[in-house]
Amino acid sequence: MRRAGFRHFNPNIMAEKKKKVVPIKNKNGKKLEKEITSPLKRFVTSLRVVSSKIQIWIYLIILSAIISLLLYPNLLVIPTENYSIGDVANKDIKASHDFLVEDKELTKQRRYEAVKSALFVYDFDRSGANINQRIKESFSYARKELEQISSIELEPALRSEKLKELRDKFFDLLEITEDSVLFDRLVKDNFSSHIDNSASITINQILEKGVVGNKKVLMTQKGKGIILRDIDTQQEFKIDDFDRFYNLESALQYFNQAIDKLMKNKNGRDIVATTKHLGKLIINPNITFNKRETELRKEEAKRSVKPIYFQVKKGEMIVREGEKINPTHLWKLEAEATLKKAAPTLSMALSMYLMIGILLALSYIVLLKRSNMFKGDSKSLIFISVTLLFMFLLVVLYNTVAEEVARGFPFVTPQVLLFAVPITLGAILISIFQGLEVAIAFSLILSILASIAVEGRIEFFIYFLIGSLLAAYGVRNCRERLVLIKTGMKVGLLNIVMSLSVQSLYGNPYSLFGGASVVSGFLGGVLAGVIATGFLPLLEMIFGFTTDIKLLELSSLDQPILKDLMVKAPGTYHHSVMVSNMVEATAESIHTNPLLAKVSAYYHDIGKINKPLYFIENQVKGDNRHEKLAPSMSSLILISHVKDGVELAKQHRLGKEIIDIIQQHHGTSLISYFYQKAREQSKKRGSRSSPVKEEDFRYPGPKPQTKEAGLVLVADAVEAASRTLVNPTPARIQGMVQKIINNIFSDGQLDECELTLKDLNQIAKTFSKTLSGIFHSRIKYPVPIAKGETDKRKENGDSNNLSAPHEKNGSRENKNEVKEDLKRLGMS
Repeated sequence: MRRAGFRHFNPNIMAEKKKKVVPIKNKNGKKLEKEITSPLKRFVTSLRVVSSKIQIWIYLIILSAIISLLLYPNLLVIPTENYSIGDVANKDIKASHDFLVEDKELTKQRRYEAVKSALFVYDFDRSGANINQRIKESFSYARKELEQISSIELEPALRSEKLKELRDKFFDLLEITEDSVLFDRLVKDNFSSHIDNSASITINQILEKGVVGNKKVLMTQKGKGIILRDIDTQQEFKIDDFDRFYNLESALQYFNQAIDKLMKNKNGRDIVATTKHLGKLIINPNITFNKRETELRKEEAKRSVKPIYFQVKKGEMIVREGEKINPTHLWKLEAEATLKKAAPTLSMALSMYLMIGILLALSYIVLLKRSNMFKGDSKSLIFISVTLLFMFLLVVLYNTVAEEVARGFPFVTPQVLLFAVPITLGAILISIFQGLEVAIAFSLILSILASIAVEGRIEFFIYFLIGSLLAAYGVRNCRERLVLIKTGMKVGLLNIVMSLSVQSLYGNPYSLFGGASVVSGFLGGVLAGVIATGFLPLLEMIFGFTTDIKLLELSSLDQPILKDLMVKAPGTYHHSVMVSNMVEATAESIHTNPLLAKVSAYYHDIGKINKPLYFIENQVKGDNRHEKLAPSMSSLILISHVKDGVELAKQHRLGKEIIDIIQQHHGTSLISYFYQKAREQSKKRGSRSSPVKEEDFRYPGPKPQTKEAGLVLVADAVEAASRTLVNPTPARIQGMVQKIINNIFSDGQLDECELTLKDLNQIAKTFSKTLSGIFHSRIKYPVPIAKGETDKRKENGDSNNLSAPHEKNGSRENKNEVKEDLKRLGMS
């Protein structure tokens, strides 16, 4: 709830508010959702999951697309080709305009060449070239461990175990497969440093150049080259010289020769053999073919080749009569048909779609987004969209029919007949259901679109717009159906002036065409009013709208449900009338609908009809049925009147706005009297009783969602509380009103409606003034004394105690009423 200047608002209640509010699960709300059965309501419900900000743009996009399709219906007709390969042309076919045709064979050939020229990708693992570090570390470790093992006399089994551990660790460091023969030789040679020095230098030289697993496959790319990609750095190089690479066989051969040279005349044959054996295990291919990357690059090369086109000039012969259709002929015919039938229409439709989309978007942002009347909910958006589409389609179809009719009647033209289109119907309906501000924006949009549909004539744009604005303004506060007919006639008279003005621009307004224009214009206005009168109840039923006309009908106290309430629950009836008077007096000052607030107040407690004697205002003195019930049962009975009221409202078709207020007029407030009573009884029972839950004594809600619902909630509580006042002076009334409103506010009941603190301040002032007028004191007139009688009051020396006994007794009765009314409010 927005902040403003509620003068008597206690700022400390915000802290209390957090403690007092108990979240209530809206069970009734779920039940109501289950009862949604109509397709429209199901559609609206499904759209509620989408953010409202996204919804509006989705509607605008769809609406723009539909309108564009209505302007260019040819887009819905897919052009078909009559010829296929092998058919014989039955006539000469020439190009009607210049166009380009894709040469599919040449494009296919170019793409094949691009794929063929794509280079193979090989991955180079440079980490293998750094094997010398691993060899030195593993040999150094092995020598040290072997020296320790040899320095100690160990049992053969233990020595064998130690050597096994050393073997596993040695080959792990080298990152090669274990070889027992090699290990035994190395142990025998005490992991000679000659072996690791010679092997590391030679292996590093070989792997630095690169070892290819299958050089035959590599050589197939000779002349093209390959892409060599470093795995570590991701750098790529184009390689043309493949002779630099070893295959596995040549790498091992080079290694053996190099070892022979390095270790010649320095070591024994066993050490040379061991070194060669080590090299055979370590040397592996480090240049591998990357098939996946190669395929990706081939595909990329294929996509990089754009379609190849050749030009066909206007008048060029596409195919001659009697000639067989070949693929080239077919390509040309398809391109000719596509461009001739679809291309211009498609481009124009896309341009129109863009312009209409911008028009709708700017209209929403500039005219509707900040409008207080524009609700923006799914139901309203659907109604506005359907109305706009219906009116636009009406203009399009009417324009087509007008052209046909004009051919049969020489004294009229299509333009003359257009004056009779009831385009103001849309503005009337939008103004009644959505408000004047929304209707003005709607009129502007519809007038622009309708003028486009009639060849973009500016005079018709002005004609449509002015008539729609007058229609929207004329029904802005429509409270009886006759207003629709009157407004239609006013629009008809305005149309006469406008049609004569248009005719004067293009010819003689006093001609036969001028007379036909006058008749058409007046007919268009009247038709809009008449059609609107018939559409109104139908739209109220389909969309669940509640108009002021319907509210006026429901405000009659002769309604069957109100008569039933007056007979079965007279106290509730009187209370409802009092609440309606209070909200009506206040609604206008806080800028909300006084008629909706008043009518909702009439019906807000109709649920009490089912069990009237369980509510204090309908009870006979001394007969309180709640005294025989458990507090939990009493609270259920009180809570049930909300649900019963909703059911009765649906049966009598009171409208969604009134049903919502009935459901929300208690919010989630606490029935504190029975809650406290239940707690006291629980304390007396001790541990035997189950704990009393506060949520069981709260109304199910939801909280008020609109200003009207919040106003009825406050008025309901204030009016009921006013009955508890003893000697209700203006000061006491004002204090009571402030206390009730503060309690409601601190309990969070107004958090979800748009009542501001400024509104609450105004409500408090108006309610205090209204109740002070109701409870104003009266002058006590002296009782008339018959002639000849003695004035006993004078004899007793007291002229003000005539009604003292009555007042004393009345005071006791009043105290009893106060106590009972406090119970009803949950304030005692």
